Amino acid sequence: MLIIFKSKAAAEVIMYKEHIALVLDALSKDSHRGVITFAESANAIALIEKLIEEDKQIRKQQESLNDNADDESDLDEFEKRKKRDTVTLSARLFPILDMLRAANKKQEDVLWGV
Repeated sequence: MLIIFKSKAAAEVIMYKEHIALVLDALSKDSHRGVITFAESANAIALIEKLIEEDKQIRKQQESLNDNADDESDLDEFEKRKKRDTVTLSARLFPILDMLRAANKKQEDVLWGV
């Protein structure tokens, strides 16, 4: 399911529900319809930045474990490509983070489902 985020401060952002669910759940927001008000935007920005930093730390740990693991020669081409082409959480959340920063700066709300 797609969610379209709207704000007077930025262009629309379209995201898959499963990619933004972690953020909306942490903010106690419904994925079908909701608003992040200007007053809530600073908290939402901090939350997303924290989630991104945690994801980066987890990826670093996984990479160091993978560096110490056996050779990748056992993996087929699909598994090698899957491992290499994973989209990071920061890449997935950047558009909404950018929108929230713009909305915060211009003191606007972010809406979806309307």
